[in-house]
Order: sequence, then C-alpha cells, then structure tokens
Amino acid sequence: MRLGIYGGAFDPPHNAHVALARAAVQQLKLDELRIFPTGQAWHRSRQPAGAEHRVAMTKLAFDDLTKTSVDDREIRRAGPTYTVDTLRELQREIPGAELFLVMGEDQARAFTTWHEWAEIARIATLCIAQRGSSGGRVGVPGATTITLNLPSMPDSATAIRERVAKGDDISSLVPAAVAGYIAAHHLYQGH
Repeated sequence: MRLGIYGGAFDPPHNAHVALARAAVQQLKLDELRIFPTGQAWHRSRQPAGAEHRVAMTKLAFDDLTKTSVDDREIRRAGPTYTVDTLRELQREIPGAELFLVMGEDQARAFTTWHEWAEIARIATLCIAQRGSSGGRVGVPGATTITLNLPSMPDSATAIRERVAKGDDISSLVPAAVAGYIAAHHLYQGH
C-alpha cells in the first residue's frame, strides 16, 4: 500500500492545500492520502481557530477529493504533536505500507529542526511540493525525496486570516464550503 501523510494546521485549509493533496495522489500514485490537522504543534503556542473548527474545515476542504481522508488523531493526542509519533503509529497499524510524507517547500527547508527528523527521513519518503518558479530543490541529508510539481499558488493561511479580519472576500482562495464555514462561525474576525 502506498500511503501519503499530509499534516498541517489547516487554519484555514485553502486552495493551495487542496492542489497539493490532488498532486500528491496523482503524481505519487497513492492508494490513500491521510490528512492530519495538527494538534498542539510543538513550535506554536496556539492556533487562531480551535481544533474542532480546523478539523471541520479540513473535512469540508478535502471532501470531494478521491483517495483522501481526514485523520484527527493528532488533535486527540495529549501534549505536543510530533510527526514521528504519527508515522510510528501508522507503521504499526498498516504493516508493510510504503509511507510518503507530503510537505511544502517551507516545511522542507525547516525539516532538520523537526523532532527526530532523521528518524522521520528513515521511515518515510519526503515528498516536497515545488511551486512554480521558486528557488531550487530542497535537499534533506539522508532522506529519500520526491519533488511534487505544482503551479505557482501564493495562498497562505496567514494572508487569508488577515483578509477575513479586514472583511475582504476570500472566495477565490478557499473552497466554497470552507468560506461558508468561516462566515457561519465568525472565525478570524478578531485576528
């Protein structure tokens, strides 16, 4: 089984997240891509939206994408969330699965600061999204890497939250269901 792992805050999930998931499923020929909203990220004090909102938005964002599912185990895990723990759990649950860790270039550049990054690189193939004409490929010592090709998409969750706070339209940046959820729950308005 070829299993993709794609984690992130998804605060909120946006069109570039969906494009990366779609590219991963297609380019890596995955049997399944599991999407993991992060729980208590070790490098952040808190997320702007609560865990229940981030899980709900993530389910809405990826609902129409084939071969994907949202896994909320990192939200349910007590204490800091580490990718290596999730990978170890998946190894136990699905013995023999080939694991592909999907990430953006920004995460790949900071990868060697991750908790037990060398162990992560041993367990999973790193699949790094390269957006459009960004600077060269990111190398990670001791890791098997695959480059995922994506069109240039400048979406960022921070910019989207700022647009919502100013009352600007975000309908071209997030899936329609996510925009509706943000409006219905008045998220990011005090951001």
